[in-house]
Amino acid sequence: MAQSVAQPTSTPTAVPAQLPIGAIAPWAVFFGILMLVLLYFVGAEQGATSLLSGSTVHEWLHDGRHLLGFPCH
Repeated sequence: MAQSVAQPTSTPTAVPAQLPIGAIAPWAVFFGILMLVLLYFVGAEQGATSLLSGSTVHEWLHDGRHLLGFPCH
């Protein structure tokens, strides 16, 4: 009777997906600008640097401003 010899099995190796920088760059720029605009409104939209008149934006973002450590009054 012939004995069967176990064949070595190869395990597939993980290969990371290649993402071209040209596909990521526009999204990175978009989100970077969006974050800068949000940072401005949370941190600086009041008083002398205000782009909008009144205190509506200040009141809407008041708690977030304190949560992030920005002084406002």
